[in-house]
Amino acid sequence: MNEPLPIHCENLCLSRNQRQVLDTISCNFRAGALTAVIGPNGAGKSSLLSCLAGALPAATGRLQLGDRAAASVSAAERARLLAYLPQQESPAWSMVAEDLVALGLLPWGRSIDSQHKRERVSRALEDVDAVSLSRRPVTQLSGGELRRIQLARLLVGEAPVLIADEPGAALDIRHQLQLMQTFRQQADSGKTVILALHDLPLAARYCDHIVMLQGGRLRAQGSPEHVLTPEQVGDVYGVHSEFRWRDGRPEFVTGDLV
Repeated sequence: MNEPLPIHCENLCLSRNQRQVLDTISCNFRAGALTAVIGPNGAGKSSLLSCLAGALPAATGRLQLGDRAAASVSAAERARLLAYLPQQESPAWSMVAEDLVALGLLPWGRSIDSQHKRERVSRALEDVDAVSLSRRPVTQLSGGELRRIQLARLLVGEAPVLIADEPGAALDIRHQLQLMQTFRQQADSGKTVILALHDLPLAARYCDHIVMLQGGRLRAQGSPEHVLTPEQVGDVYGVHSEFRWRDGRPEFVTGDLV
């Protein structure tokens, strides 16, 4: 198993199309924790995840992968350490689903033999309840089915860091819950798992840590109970809400507009 790999960012700033989308973001992502990055549309969630994954270079600030500066990690090594699934992604060409999943093993080249690759692909498909889709052409899958295959590709490399932007957006309720349980298990195994989420009840139920963004700035970070307060949710989202405990489990409920 890979060594745990926490991520630390300090004063990250990013501009896109001459507009600042991240403004002095400082936060930590612990190994062994499931972290949700939340905030309304345009808050900077996707931009932050892209910076963490190395898809977008921050203009200023410091990003650490473990005890190393992210800038000192080669692209090839980063591909083995961090698995990243952006919010929107369409296959560039038609292939069967299991072959798309296997693309997640490319960073390891020939260091993994064919038998081991097949086992890893099968295990990843099982994790997202998509074994029955393995031989289907990806161009013939529904949006939710394709998303599950893409999630299997995220998992197949067994990277110590998993970053996914709105991973359950196209999924039905059952597969959303299954997905969050899978990410919970990945974090419990020692991985650093970072998800951009719009579903605050799922974040409250499954996540250890929440980073709340507003207008490209860090509004709050901490436990779900600390971040999802009526005052902060009301100010950031404009809705009434309640964070409570039921049978020992956290529960987040939204009400009317403020």
